[in-house]
Amino acid sequence: MSDDPTHVREFFGARAADWDSRFPDDGPAYAAAVKELGLRPGDAVLDAGCGTGRALTPLRAAVGPTGTVLGADLTPEMLERAVAAGRGGTDGTATLLLTDVGRLPVRDGALDAVFGAGLVSHLADPVAGLRELARVVRPGGRLALFHPIGRAALAARHGRQITPDDLRAEPRLRPVLAEAGWRLVGYVDEDARYLAMAVREG
Repeated sequence: MSDDPTHVREFFGARAADWDSRFPDDGPAYAAAVKELGLRPGDAVLDAGCGTGRALTPLRAAVGPTGTVLGADLTPEMLERAVAAGRGGTDGTATLLLTDVGRLPVRDGALDAVFGAGLVSHLADPVAGLRELARVVRPGGRLALFHPIGRAALAARHGRQITPDDLRAEPRLRPVLAEAGWRLVGYVDEDARYLAMAVREG
């Protein structure tokens, strides 16, 4: 689909109401990916492109009551579903931000980690978007780019063939991350999950 922010908002806005019911079995995969971030109690973490907030609950569990969890998404309907599910808002698990992850209202180096589920393929300018995520993370902080199924399974779901020019492919992703200030330190692409782990340089 298009990476134009307006089209992304329209696409996800129209699907927000039944998004969680379409993927009811993803919870354990999200929890496992969050665990691999290595968060500690008191850490500050952002779920970039949080959607309905499926990662927010395991992120909160990882950082504990003294930690900070932010969820950022540019689709109001997705954030509304996160609030309705008890994952964000004044009484929720996380503070929700209606914003483009390419222009975050977060100070430099404020975060320990970023989690991005299904994010990278929707960035209009991947290098600029990943550089913005690097800006808000301290040196040595971590980034997890995640999808609950692998690239081949995802392509098949959409009736496509997997292609080598896919930004999520390791040979393509590694230099993009490096240009944006990240170092790729782990990469898994299996039927059951996709997870690229990177560390903030500097």
